[in-house]
Amino acid sequence: MLRPKLPDTPHVPSITTHTPQNHAPAPATPAGRPVAPYVGVGVGAVAAVVVVVLTALLAAVAISAVSVAIAAVVLRSLVSSANRR
Repeated sequence: MLRPKLPDTPHVPSITTHTPQNHAPAPATPAGRPVAPYVGVGVGAVAAVVVVVLTALLAAVAISAVSVAIAAVVLRSLVSSANRR
């Protein structure tokens, strides 16, 4: 839903050259965009979702506890008034 727009990187065509047998081949360069900058964003997003979910669960438990306490007070009041009659 809320995704940042990333700039397009131009694709550089690879050039194949013949290397002599006595030289070691050059290390391969990774294709596409680097992943490292996006790992931090993913971890932050996961942490934010976990915090929001835990906060919502805590609020739900608190509301349920208050509801049960109110119901207990009402039932106790009804039972005590029935015993007095």
